[in-house]
Amino acid sequence: MMDRVDSHEALSPDTSGKDVEVCEVVYDEAGQVLIDNVPLQPVAELADRPVPTVSEGGEGCHAGKDTMLEAAKAAGQSEMLEQFAKDYPTGPHDQPQSMCPAFGSLRVGLRMKRTATVLSGSACCVYGLTFTSHFYGARRSVGYVPFNSETLVTGKLFEDIREAVFDLADPDDYDAIVVTNLCVPSASGVPLRLLPKEINGVRIIGIDVPGFGIPTHAEAKDVLAGAMLNYAREEAMSGPVAAPSAPRADRPTITLVGEMFPADPVGIAQMLAPLGLAAGPVVPTREWRELYSALDCAAVAGLHPFYTAAFREFEAAGRTVIGSAPVGRDGTAEWLEAIGEACGVARKKVQNAKAGILPAIEGALAAMPIKGRITLSGYEGSELLVARLLVESGADVRYVGTALPRTRFSDPDREWLESKGIEVQFRASLEQDLAAMEGFEPDLAIGTTPVVQKAKELSIPALYFTNLISARPLMGPAGAGSLAQVVNAALANKERFDTMTAFFEGVGSGETAGVWESTPRLRPDFKKKYAARIAAKTRKVVEGSTGC
Repeated sequence: MMDRVDSHEALSPDTSGKDVEVCEVVYDEAGQVLIDNVPLQPVAELADRPVPTVSEGGEGCHAGKDTMLEAAKAAGQSEMLEQFAKDYPTGPHDQPQSMCPAFGSLRVGLRMKRTATVLSGSACCVYGLTFTSHFYGARRSVGYVPFNSETLVTGKLFEDIREAVFDLADPDDYDAIVVTNLCVPSASGVPLRLLPKEINGVRIIGIDVPGFGIPTHAEAKDVLAGAMLNYAREEAMSGPVAAPSAPRADRPTITLVGEMFPADPVGIAQMLAPLGLAAGPVVPTREWRELYSALDCAAVAGLHPFYTAAFREFEAAGRTVIGSAPVGRDGTAEWLEAIGEACGVARKKVQNAKAGILPAIEGALAAMPIKGRITLSGYEGSELLVARLLVESGADVRYVGTALPRTRFSDPDREWLESKGIEVQFRASLEQDLAAMEGFEPDLAIGTTPVVQKAKELSIPALYFTNLISARPLMGPAGAGSLAQVVNAALANKERFDTMTAFFEGVGSGETAGVWESTPRLRPDFKKKYAARIAAKTRKVVEGSTGC
């Protein structure tokens, strides 16, 4: 049994005892668009479904991280959790404050052609994930297999998932179906590994992406990318596979790992051409057959260093993985050297390639200088690359915080930044990012939403990393000048922030903000009393970190 979640539904349960019609709120005709030539079906009635629990008498997805972990271990998921801990190590704290990690794998699946996505999790989680995915422009249906305490505990949920997958597996519509366990099914041990590997020629990919095991949404992208590469690699080892839709390159290719601005692969291809190489597919790929081309490469460029599971598959296929990326003058020179060495390119060819591209990068950097002190943080995985580019543009970067872990493939960028005296913090928490901003007093803070909000409260110009910085070309000559315009415009706003601060001076801040007839009377005794009461009520929910 499976529902399609396609837009904003009213999911409120009936509390009056009367029949209540659950209506779909419609704002335009976008919901009538046919996706993959499959007509949209109305969302089934959800109001009478009980809240799912990890076990009978449990607290479902609000059971707390420790409870969820213990439940998962008891359900036989220890091996999975150990692999997650190895691939995505945490520390110094449990995990960064970020969005639900499953959004990362969901996004990868939704961007692939002829790929169906099915979620198994609490209704609130599925609603939030589908809402976010559509907010980011996904015009694709998301399958949902609902459950309750009984179907979860008795194993009926797995049978429902299996039935849904069989109903969906039409080779005329799909190459693959991705089934994702969210927190509660993962903690309860719903065994997606027991699903058939293929049905009617449609590949079945089952993955677990629990919030208590995957620290960030960026690493969840790797969970699905790694699972797909593993499946494709086994297919290729078993016999002939379908030819990619794009013509095969007449030169050895370099597979590019990491989501990037669309112009970046084009720029990288131009840099590789003098070496006698071509740019291969970008992983995560946009269709299944590209996975075969990605594996059939001369070497792998790990542009984003956190794709641990994907890199493991490439190395199992005998491919060398090169860290860092061609950003700025130094980064491009080092990257071309590493690519040439990995692919056995003659030294003279490498030198000629550098001589052809480095002057253009130097010219672009000189033409668009950045002057100002900057702190930078984010959770996309490209923070160190952006920092390198800012430094070579002339910026005084003092701190780089990333929600991702340190890996051997991030070492070249870390070492370069630290050689410049820049503090680099992996698995950075919000508190660390804020402390760096307040300590270094930058002219510009680049960071996540709460960092930007705090900076503006302090009259510090700020830019949101994800939408305004990472969504720009970074590689080669095109990337060299891409950041300067938006960064310099933000730096020039300091006077405006000071003017606004002076204008609103005296109206208070926090709970005393506003215009009052008399000075507000603070009651710390009330605060203390109610804080203790709220803490007592929520302790079970937020013990450690929340499970979802």
